[in-house]
Amino acid sequence: MCKFLRITSYSEFKTNKNYSEYISSAEKIYKKYSKYILDDFYPFKDFGMEALIKLYSPYFWIILDQNDKFMGFVYLDNFVGNKNKLFSAEVSVCFDRCAWGNFVRYCAKFFFKMCFDVFGFYKLKAQIYPQNIYVRKLLKDCGFEYDSTLHSETIRLNILQDIEVYCLYRKYYYKTNEVIYGN
Repeated sequence: MCKFLRITSYSEFKTNKNYSEYISSAEKIYKKYSKYILDDFYPFKDFGMEALIKLYSPYFWIILDQNDKFMGFVYLDNFVGNKNKLFSAEVSVCFDRCAWGNFVRYCAKFFFKMCFDVFGFYKLKAQIYPQNIYVRKLLKDCGFEYDSTLHSETIRLNILQDIEVYCLYRKYYYKTNEVIYGN
């Protein structure tokens, strides 16, 4: 089982006693794994979690296990739509290594269902670096399909970098889960 704590603002995250214990854990994995998430052009690299939460809240969640142990964070950005209807969003996630495996797969599926149910998205997108085979497998396990490769799209670690785009469509997600779970 996993839990998602939605962070609506950085001041809430910083001042809420329930959240304060997660700041150092989030900062630690952010620094450790940012090279897998961010390119060389990301403007807030040196500002840490504060900038990330300020930029992406209220679409930023801390992920906990059933014992309230910090496991990672996830956020949505690059929205398509308007104030009345959100059509799609891009998902970015960072898990602590202790969460890798079945916990991550379960949380991802739970989170994607929440995105479709709560926000009404038609499509979720994920962009990954081709070297990130773990995330590619996770996306495919969750029903994402390869969409395209953006060749030499950015620079990461001073090297031209392709980006692979994967998509999960609401219609496909529910159709697949009806077959699997009999819903």
